[in-house]
Amino acid sequence: MIWSNFIFVLLSSSLLWFLALIFYKKELLKRLFIVLGTVCIGAFIAFLWVKLERPPLRTLGETRLWYAFFLPAIGMITYFRWRYNWMLFYSLGLSLVFLVINYIHPENFSKTLMPALQSPWFVPHVVVYIFAYAFLAASSLVAVRGLYQHYSQTLDRKIVRMADNLVYLGFAFLSLGLLFGALWAKEAWGHYWTWDPKETWALITWLGYLIYIHRRYHMPAKLQSSLWILALAFVILLICWFGVNYLPSAQFSVHTYSQTP
Repeated sequence: MIWSNFIFVLLSSSLLWFLALIFYKKELLKRLFIVLGTVCIGAFIAFLWVKLERPPLRTLGETRLWYAFFLPAIGMITYFRWRYNWMLFYSLGLSLVFLVINYIHPENFSKTLMPALQSPWFVPHVVVYIFAYAFLAASSLVAVRGLYQHYSQTLDRKIVRMADNLVYLGFAFLSLGLLFGALWAKEAWGHYWTWDPKETWALITWLGYLIYIHRRYHMPAKLQSSLWILALAFVILLICWFGVNYLPSAQFSVHTYSQTP
């Protein structure tokens, strides 16, 4: 019953963002359609929260919903700051991809919340992480754009500054996510850190973006390699988020919550 309503969210957001694209030269209409499309996703998340009687943050599908909700917000923030329409619509496109993935792979939406997730650190940890992922996805889109400009010898330095600022924001939230996760782990399992596969990849992801920050600080003229590092760091992030679940070691992970307990 809950999942049958999701198609209306997908269609509504798609239609509203398509209208925003058609009227992209009419500023007020464009913003209105984008906000309304984003509100549709937010309303569905709120609906899920009420229906499930728990935060909809347990499964990959539920976190994808939050990701699809945060991406347009990041797109709007970057648009207001740098006035790049392409970045705004890239964010909307990426958000739609995650909505379609969710539609193709429907969730069971069990109401059950296992004891480890009944912690006050659960919601802030996951929300902060997804917010960081949205910022860092945007930074990788900018990196790909920057690489294209670099190879076509039209590189705009404003693109690199934009990537830097998105990484600084994303990295700050990523660091908070790690901290909240350690506090949650201490409460749930008695240890701040256990080198669980998910935790190890989370650290590798954090180090990947730290390498980018250090390289930009110490070698600001090396733009090509820095942009490659940033683009590839997002691949590591995706492995941490999705790919780690398919590794053989994942069967021993304490961070597997998709199965019905």
